[in-house]
Amino acid sequence: MNLPEINWNIKSAGTWALPVRAAIMMIVCVAVVGIGVYFDTLDQLTRLKSAEGKESALMREFEEKQKKAVNLQDYEDQLTQIESLLDKMIREMPTEEEVANLLVDISQTGLASGLEFKLFKPGTPIRKDFYSELPINIQVIGSYEELGLFVSGLAALPRIVTLHDVNIAPEAKDGKLLMSAVVKTYNEGTDASFEGAGAKKKRVRK
Repeated sequence: MNLPEINWNIKSAGTWALPVRAAIMMIVCVAVVGIGVYFDTLDQLTRLKSAEGKESALMREFEEKQKKAVNLQDYEDQLTQIESLLDKMIREMPTEEEVANLLVDISQTGLASGLEFKLFKPGTPIRKDFYSELPINIQVIGSYEELGLFVSGLAALPRIVTLHDVNIAPEAKDGKLLMSAVVKTYNEGTDASFEGAGAKKKRVRK
């Protein structure tokens, strides 16, 4: 078979030799398949890859939710414990009417421990989410043991009282110490109620 002698007119395709027709049919088939792959299959492969990625993400999400579902009872028990603890802490906060008495209790705890007060100054209440933080700046003089008794006494009060910004320094040659600190308590009352309580406390100390 001599290729130059073949009449390449498409109308004469029926007279072409069988190998030529087979080769041309193969080329046409490959071209059709290639065009199909390019315009259709590649897009499908891209969508498939995207779907596989989504499937992996959904599987991870499912596994996470399954773990949470398995531990749901534990989470609910923990939530119940947290709510119970929060309720207990709220009940331990002094009410507006109890703030003045609490200030007296703090002062009396210091005096009962043998301390001398140089400063007892209620500060400006700080409003939080659902409660007010009530700071009291104090300076007390006493021995190391007396300071320890005072701190223990504060912890034993029926209402929540915490100690912050503690600084202890020698006061005199007789071994006395000066402790400066901020005592904080908390309540659900208004700022004004604490200011009034602070004024009442000043009158009590006089």
